Amino acid sequence: MTAILATIGALISYQGGATQNAALLYKNEAAIKKTEASDQWSFYQAKSNKQNLAELGATLATGKAADDYRAEVERYKSEKEKIMADAKALEQASRDADAKSEESMHLHHRWAQSMALIQIAIALAAITLLTRQKWLQWLAYGAGIGSLAVGALAFAHF
Repeated sequence: MTAILATIGALISYQGGATQNAALLYKNEAAIKKTEASDQWSFYQAKSNKQNLAELGATLATGKAADDYRAEVERYKSEKEKIMADAKALEQASRDADAKSEESMHLHHRWAQSMALIQIAIALAAITLLTRQKWLQWLAYGAGIGSLAVGALAFAHF
């Protein structure tokens, strides 16, 4: 029984580590996307500043120079729309990666709970061998079944 529990424990431990690594990768992706979004918003702000200067130039200038400035204002407006869309998409990608990270950490906690229960089951099985107490064997079975139940919840993404 101890060998079976240890084998199950190894599988649970692997899954726990895998979900923790996934959570870290998603969190890293979220940070990268957040930084990229911040860069886009800075770019948007720079275009806004240029647009404001062009609007001022259009107000102060006359003739062809004023028309040139108005054309620049329109160009900056259209460039800003794409930049804003890109920034919002990156922010959404960051939120999505954060959500995936949270989900993976939740699963990691389930796997960790399952691992703790299997370790308890192994310890109880070892004590059962030493003491020959039948009730300890039943406790070991119960902890093992509990571990499998929590592991099944993790596997089913609950």
